[in-house]
Formats: sequence, structure tokens, C-alpha cells
Amino acid sequence: MLDAVTTEAIVAIALAGTAGWVFTTWLRVKNGYPLEGTWGQQLKPVTDSEAKRRVTLLTQENAELRAEIGSMKDRLATVERIVTDRGYHLSSEIESLRSGALENRKDEGTA
Repeated sequence: MLDAVTTEAIVAIALAGTAGWVFTTWLRVKNGYPLEGTWGQQLKPVTDSEAKRRVTLLTQENAELRAEIGSMKDRLATVERIVTDRGYHLSSEIESLRSGALENRKDEGTA
């Protein structure tokens, strides 16, 4: 009924499909994604006390990092306000004039 080429093609397609399924399952396990059974039941990871503790620690760390980012944003806003203040520009202009005058005195030999 089926010649050898057709049989080999069917076997190759079946092997490719199986290899793809194995590879995607391996990727899911490697990256921590949950595995599901035929009827949608969760197989892995099993929720245990270790996983709950890990989630709690990660949640606490996340809250700490968010608080730190908030304080850094406040500090950055303060620095931006100082830099954009007219007095800061005025003092930097005065300092540049002073350094320029000092350079001129050095060139003249009076400094």
C-alpha cells in the first residue's frame, strides 16, 4: 500500500513532532513555567512551603527596591531643581569668569 518513501516521511514527521514536544517541555521546566497535564491540571511546579517562602522574600525585596527607586527619584528631582535654579547658573558664570581672569593674570605674570 505505502511505499518506503511515504513510510519514512510519516516516521520523520512523527519523530520531529515528538522531538519538538520534548524540547518545549524541557524549556518550560528549565525556565520555571508550570507544566499542564492532558486535562489542564497543573503538574509542576508543586506549591510547597519553599515556593511560598521564596515568593514572600521576592515580594519583600521588590517592595524595598521600589522604595529605594522612589527615594532616588526624589533626590534626582532635588538635584534637577538645584541645577536649573538661576542662582546656580549665576555662580557658575562667576566662577568661569574668575578662572578666566586667573588664567589672564598667569599669562601676564602678575598672578
